[in-house]
Amino acid sequence: MGTATSTMAAKLAFFPPNPPSYTVVTDESTGKMRISAEMMRHRRDEEIEVVKIMTRRGNEIVGMYIKHPTAKLTVLYSHGNATDIGQMFIIYNELSHHLNVNLMGYDYSGYGRSSGKPSEQETYADIEAAYNWLRETCSTKDERIILYGQSVGSGPSLELASRLPRLRALVLHSPFLSGLRVMYHVKHSFWFDIFKNIEKIQLVDCPVLVIHGTDDKVVDISHGKQLWELSKEKYEPLWLKGGSHCNLEMFPEYLPHLRKFIGAIEKLPVPQFRRHSVSDDHKKDKQQLDPKKSSSWIGSRHSTECVTSRDNSRKMNIGHRSGKARNSTDSFDRARNSFDRLGEMVRSVRLCNVDCVKNAVAEA
Repeated sequence: MGTATSTMAAKLAFFPPNPPSYTVVTDESTGKMRISAEMMRHRRDEEIEVVKIMTRRGNEIVGMYIKHPTAKLTVLYSHGNATDIGQMFIIYNELSHHLNVNLMGYDYSGYGRSSGKPSEQETYADIEAAYNWLRETCSTKDERIILYGQSVGSGPSLELASRLPRLRALVLHSPFLSGLRVMYHVKHSFWFDIFKNIEKIQLVDCPVLVIHGTDDKVVDISHGKQLWELSKEKYEPLWLKGGSHCNLEMFPEYLPHLRKFIGAIEKLPVPQFRRHSVSDDHKKDKQQLDPKKSSSWIGSRHSTECVTSRDNSRKMNIGHRSGKARNSTDSFDRARNSFDRLGEMVRSVRLCNVDCVKNAVAEA
């Protein structure tokens, strides 16, 4: 059954860009690796570290670590479909700069210059390898890590978050309840379903921010709203009116809300998490979790900017400046063209962010 699940995931959820948007080259004088993407020419080499990491399933994935000089937190970003870290660099760079965070991006197995073939289980091993690299190489503690999962990236992000009781925070960007639920309205999970986020969200102990567009035609906003409702530690969500599946970064509310979230997270004292192992946390009986009885991230405990499931989302009143979108590259168009040949049903579950990476994050 596991093989069938992986096969379904590969057919319906994974579309690596072909060809990859970058190559990895090594400086002969220093031995340092870098990505030969044209868009990286404006960034100094010492601010970016390109690495190859071996996963527990035997694949070698490519990662990119952007260091911010004043960062207190590190974002581990799991990107959407039909893209790679070469195409995502502009967004990574903008987020690191405007949020004052270190940022680690990585390519799933079979994406970019990472070896292997993509599958659900491979993505779990991929994010685990990137996380271990942050822990071992950068000495980054769990309480300083924010997992960010966009679209299909919400799957590996939630899988890892469900096993890390000391994780600082989780951001879910256009997430879905499960792969099958994107296509059909089903009430129960089936063995052949993939990325069962609806079950794992109840195991996450850290604050959760959900971002979703109201006009998302790929993953309906009801997915994001239900995941937010099931979160134990809720942060004020961002429902972007008129937002689709692939353009949320371009909305003027996007960066200010993320900055607000990061600011609140930075000010929180490190919570006194319960003492148990990661494996124990992962095996927790889901039937013992009652969302109505679980604690919410509210003023008396953390911050007045947090809400419970009974609260209405407050209207944001944050000043911002509109930004200009950067021009897309031919590689993005090639990735888009690969989708057009697949038919409406498969496109409905592609869980991609091609349109997102065609534009840079709006400056704020």
